[in-house]
Amino acid sequence: MALKKEFKERAMRKLFLLGFVVAGLVLGNEANGYFEFNVTELDRIEDLEFGFSKFSSNSNPLMVGLTLISGAGSKGAVCLDGTLPGYHLHRGHGSGANSWLIQLEGGGWCDNIRNCVYRKKSRRGSSNYMEKQIQFTGILSNKAQENPDFFNWNRVKLRYCDGGSFSGDSQNKAARLQFRGEKIWRAAMEDLKAKGMRYAKQALLSGCSAGGLAVILRCDEFRNLFSRNTKVKCLSDAGLFLDTPDVSGGHTIRNLYNGVVQLQGVKNNLPHLCTNHLNPTSCFFPQNLISQMKTPLFIVNAAYDIWQIQSSIAPPSADPSGYWHECRLNHGRCTPAQIRFLQGFRNQMLRAVNGFSKMKKNGLFINSCFSHCQTERQDTWFADDSPVIHKKAVAIAVGDWYFDRAEVKLIDCPYPCDRSCHNLVFR
Repeated sequence: MALKKEFKERAMRKLFLLGFVVAGLVLGNEANGYFEFNVTELDRIEDLEFGFSKFSSNSNPLMVGLTLISGAGSKGAVCLDGTLPGYHLHRGHGSGANSWLIQLEGGGWCDNIRNCVYRKKSRRGSSNYMEKQIQFTGILSNKAQENPDFFNWNRVKLRYCDGGSFSGDSQNKAARLQFRGEKIWRAAMEDLKAKGMRYAKQALLSGCSAGGLAVILRCDEFRNLFSRNTKVKCLSDAGLFLDTPDVSGGHTIRNLYNGVVQLQGVKNNLPHLCTNHLNPTSCFFPQNLISQMKTPLFIVNAAYDIWQIQSSIAPPSADPSGYWHECRLNHGRCTPAQIRFLQGFRNQMLRAVNGFSKMKKNGLFINSCFSHCQTERQDTWFADDSPVIHKKAVAIAVGDWYFDRAEVKLIDCPYPCDRSCHNLVFR
C-alpha cells in the first residue's frame, strides 16, 4: 500500500512538472492491473511513454538534460517552427561504454496545416517548449535492477518535433512550417557519431508509438551507419499501426497517414523496396515493411493497442451515435459483439506478423493487453509485477533476443486470459 501511495504521489507531481495536467486529465488509482485516467484528448495517450512509472522506494529516477544539436540549423534540420532539434544523452560506462541505445520519441502526427500550426506551439513541434530534463526509466534506466541488459550503455532519447515520424522533407512557407524529420534524423546521427557512437561495438535503435514506426522506417539506414563488425538491431514498441477499417467501414488511419505523407513530402524517404510496388501511403504502414527489412527487428505490441482502438478503430468521427463510447474508454464495458470485433483486430495483427515471425533473426512480444508503449514505463518494462508471457517480462524477452540467448517469438493467448496486464482505462 505504501508503494502504491508513493507511486500515485510521484506520478501526480510528475504530471504537474511536465505540464500534462489540463482540464480533465487526472491520475486515478491502480487496481487489478488497471491504470485509470480521465482524459479529454486522445493524444494524451502518447504522453504515457514518459511513464507513469512505478518507482522503487529506495531510488529516484535519473534526470537527463536536453542537448540541442547546434549544427542542425545549417543543414536545414529543424523542428516544425524552425527551432533546433535535440536529444537527451546519458553516457555509458564499464562493459557498456562502447554500446549505444537510441530511443526515438513518439507523439502522434500532424496531417494538415491547422494541426501542424497547433503542434508547433508545443514540445511536439518546437524545442522552445521541450522539458530541459526528463526522466530515464524502463529501457533508459541506469539501474541494473530496473534495466538488466542496457543500464550501462550510452542511452539517448531523440526528441520528436517534426510530426512525421522522422521522415518528412518539405515546408509550407505561408504557414511558416518546416517538415524536416528526415534531416533531423540524419543530423542527430551525425552528431552522436561525433560523440563516440561511430566506435560502437553494439547498437540498438528503439522507439515508442510514432517513434516505433520511425524505427521500422529508419532501421536499415541505422545499420548502415556502422561497420560490419558492429552488432546492430532494432526494437519497435507500439509501432505496429495496422491499415484497418474503422467501425464505420471508413479508413481513419489511412486518411491520416495519407495526409502526413502528402503534406510532409515523405515519399522519397520511404524504403524503395516498398515504393517500387506500392503507393507511398501503403509504405508508411509497418505491415508492408517488416518482412522486407534486412536488419533484425523486435516488435513489442499490445494486441489491443489502446491508441489504435481510440484513434483508428473507434474514433468519435466513425461513431456518431456513441455506440463505442464506453468500450473505447474502458474495455470492461465492451459488449460481447464489440469484444468479437476487437478479437478480429488482434487476428489481423497476428496475420500481419506471420511472415515476419518466421525469420529467425526477428523477435516478438505480442501481449493481450489494452495498453500502449511498454518499454519506457518501468512498471511494464521490468518490475515485480510486469506484464509477462510465459513468465518472461518485456525486458528479459528483448535482452534474450538482442544477445542471442534465446529465440523469442512470444504471442499471448486472447483476452481475457492474461492477468499480468497493466491495462489503461479512461473515464
